[in-house]
Amino acid sequence: IKGDYVLKGVNFESNSDVLRSGATEVLDEVIATLLKYPEIKFEIQGHTDADGAAEYNEGLSTRRAQTVADYLISNGVEESRMTVRGYGEAEPIADNSTRAGKAQNRRVVLSVTET
Repeated sequence: IKGDYVLKGVNFESNSDVLRSGATEVLDEVIATLLKYPEIKFEIQGHTDADGAAEYNEGLSTRRAQTVADYLISNGVEESRMTVRGYGEAEPIADNSTRAGKAQNRRVVLSVTET
């Protein structure tokens, strides 16, 4: 297992770090995989769209990534295996001028750093 994985379905309430309905089902699958491969170390990355101030978005993305980390930890994944980082709007993967693009930019990524 290597690379970056966008955690599709891990979404948050608007302007919040509260997980939306359905997100925990995705995270439960991630947990099952991580528990199966305890040697994997990873970074949980939070990303936002470009709406609002860049500084605010960086903080929001960090809080969202931490929410995911907290859920993983509370379900048996060792905290020592992970780092948490918010990238805010700095690394878009789509056009921030469209609604669809903004939705793609609001994401959480699990990036494997060591196997």
